Amino acid sequence: MHAEQAIDAYLRHLEAERAPSPHTLAAYRRDLKKLADWMHAEDISGVDTLRPDQLRAFVAAQHRGGLAPSSLQRLLSACRSLFTYLLREGHIEHDPSAGVRGPKTRRKLPQVLDTDEASALVELPGADDALASRDRAMLELFYSSGLRLSELVGLVWRDLDLDDGLVRVRGKGNKTRIVPVGRHAVSALRALGRETGMAAAQPVFRGRGGAPISPRTVQARMKTLAMRHGMAKRIHPHLLRHSCASHLLESSGDLRAVQDLLGHADIATTQIYTHLDFQHLSRVYDAAHPRARRKSSD
Repeated sequence: MHAEQAIDAYLRHLEAERAPSPHTLAAYRRDLKKLADWMHAEDISGVDTLRPDQLRAFVAAQHRGGLAPSSLQRLLSACRSLFTYLLREGHIEHDPSAGVRGPKTRRKLPQVLDTDEASALVELPGADDALASRDRAMLELFYSSGLRLSELVGLVWRDLDLDDGLVRVRGKGNKTRIVPVGRHAVSALRALGRETGMAAAQPVFRGRGGAPISPRTVQARMKTLAMRHGMAKRIHPHLLRHSCASHLLESSGDLRAVQDLLGHADIATTQIYTHLDFQHLSRVYDAAHPRARRKSSD
């Protein structure tokens, strides 16, 4: 089975079974095209003849070509997914990615706001323009419920149960989860609903002409609001999601609950926030413990 034929079959399967976002599907296509192009250049006839040593050579060639370790890991992940599918479907007899490892990457910790910074941002002191209700509700909901940007812009009013403080969210892979909405966010959403109406099928957050607000508009509004209030950090939707997760974990220590809230399929993804918590603990310890504090200079 030629590489291009195998990749096309796998991508059709991926699109049908997992319903990935167009961005994710395009990333898989780009990464797997690298493999197909390399196999063609090396005159490797098909995926059923590919060996682990050849796949290692492919990874090494990409590394020499300047591909960053994090990108190589993503590339290898795409290849492993492809070969798992082909093995299951009987197109290959062995997995050429077995035992193949990419270079180690240092996982970058997400930046977060502290609780005072988060409150200062979402409360929008002095905001009195026509967009204030929408902006306040967006920010409160991001911070309250840890939504992804794509999840927030896709909300319609029937997804919200403001009486019980809940929101139904369609996340990655079209998976649905129900997460709590804090009282400040509920109050902001009620205020928005009084201004715009709360028809069941209407978008909660509207842009021009009543259409759902675009992700770019949300990003631009957050940047504008942060600059207006003199915030030095780069403010973006995922920053509030990270902050929500970090603050919840810091207060509760319940990793599984935070995983459910964020909609992470793998708890290892959520565990990144435990490192943030330990960083905070280390800073407190260094500043407060009598055996950790540095002596002040005379």
